[in-house]
Amino acid sequence: MEQWNPPMELSSSDKRLLRMCKKQKLWGFLRNHRHLLLGEDVRAALHGMYAESGRGRPRCPERLALALLLQVAFRLADHEVPTMTAVDRRWQMILDYSGDEPAFSQGTVFNFRERAREHGFLQVLLDHTVELARETGGFSHKRLRVLLDSSPLLGAGRVEDTFNLIGRAVGQLARVVAEEADREPAELADELGLTVVSAKSVKAALDVDWRLPDARNAALNELLGQFEALRSWLTQQFSPEQVAGPPIGEALATVERLIEQDTEPDPDSPSGGARIRQGGSNRRISIADPEMRHGRKSKTRVFSGYKRHVSVDADLAPLIVGVHLEPGNTREYEGAQPLLEDAERQGFAVTEAHFDRGYLVSEAIHERRGRGLRIVSKPPTPPRTGDRLNKSDFDIDVALGLVTCPSGRIEAIRKHRKQPVAVFPAERCGQCQLLSRCQTGKRDRVVTIHPREELYQQMAKDLSTPEGRERRRARVAVEHALARLGGVQGRRARYCGIAKNQFHATASAVVANCFVVNGLLEAA
Repeated sequence: MEQWNPPMELSSSDKRLLRMCKKQKLWGFLRNHRHLLLGEDVRAALHGMYAESGRGRPRCPERLALALLLQVAFRLADHEVPTMTAVDRRWQMILDYSGDEPAFSQGTVFNFRERAREHGFLQVLLDHTVELARETGGFSHKRLRVLLDSSPLLGAGRVEDTFNLIGRAVGQLARVVAEEADREPAELADELGLTVVSAKSVKAALDVDWRLPDARNAALNELLGQFEALRSWLTQQFSPEQVAGPPIGEALATVERLIEQDTEPDPDSPSGGARIRQGGSNRRISIADPEMRHGRKSKTRVFSGYKRHVSVDADLAPLIVGVHLEPGNTREYEGAQPLLEDAERQGFAVTEAHFDRGYLVSEAIHERRGRGLRIVSKPPTPPRTGDRLNKSDFDIDVALGLVTCPSGRIEAIRKHRKQPVAVFPAERCGQCQLLSRCQTGKRDRVVTIHPREELYQQMAKDLSTPEGRERRRARVAVEHALARLGGVQGRRARYCGIAKNQFHATASAVVANCFVVNGLLEAA
């Protein structure tokens, strides 16, 4: 590979270009500081990607790395990148390229991205931007205060109901089987009566009168009958080894998994038919993207796709330290451990973590709290109905093992089946003025003591002070970081699958960090 040593001094042409695009600060940062961005560790990782490669090595992987960042920043398709290197003077300035032909082909762009994903190159580059920002900002120590939060990332795959999921999967299986049998898919479909294979609409192909009460079950069993006809045929035409192996085995397993997750025996069917299963928190919802899931960011906000978790340096916000993707149906707290592990992998000692209540149950956080991690969050808020008293109205002293009610009655905390409780018997509270707001009927009032009750009490106490509220307001910075990351990556996933979208999220975090580093360099 050629040694890439672009000039550091700006030419008169570069100065004119940067004046024309001064409001788009990324151009100025990449031109003025590309030598800092592509430091020795980054270049070593770049060339290490091709250490065992023979033919097909790019002459200058540094140009491809910068082109990848520009592609992500401006949301360009692969085929647009070579064109931009030939017609856009800003691209040529950043890449130090002046040819009339594209600097590289579309295939080279794709192959570089896939190789970078396999070798974890973007994580190296993200770590480098964090190190560069902290050195520029004067934080050379390895202690880190982090802010954690997440946002939805809508999936790229089409969300489909049970009929379309199973119908399209059966169609894919039929096409795979036809190709392996050297048959035309349409011919095989006609022979076996597979109406869903070539139909534009799966539901229309089932030819059911949807006005009838049992139409859904009838359509489902018709669809399952077509699958059984196809499965019976292929087991007669192919050996067990061929049926179990790729590509038939993979397509067959997909249909069987979808049927298992979305159907169940119908107890009202005399012929032993099936019906659509209700519920299920881990349903596959797309044929195109098997990893996206239905998710919930709040009680009223639902989405289909992924959860995008970020950790932000509290002292240099909105500098993104780590980014991690999970399927949309995962709980909020499941993103905490990979983010903390990522920060520790970079050599940081995480001393303080700010987050919302969704992360509070993470065992990874509390395990580190036992080793000195300070957490800043809001405690769980007991539900309140009207003017009825809730748990927060009781004074709980975990150290003494006592709970005092608003009227001053004291009861001891005692062991129970699952969690410790304090019980206020109904017969002792009969004359209490707050009885109507406290107890229902003749039932005892039970106050459940959480295993981390002492922590929650301390957090509530901190929240009642101006200083405590001020500390919690620092978490607003992570929302700004999520907004900037979303501005680069977008609200909808560019690819299907976690691995590719994780790579794209990391690349977007690198671009977002470039703006932070640029601001620090300008202020220095």
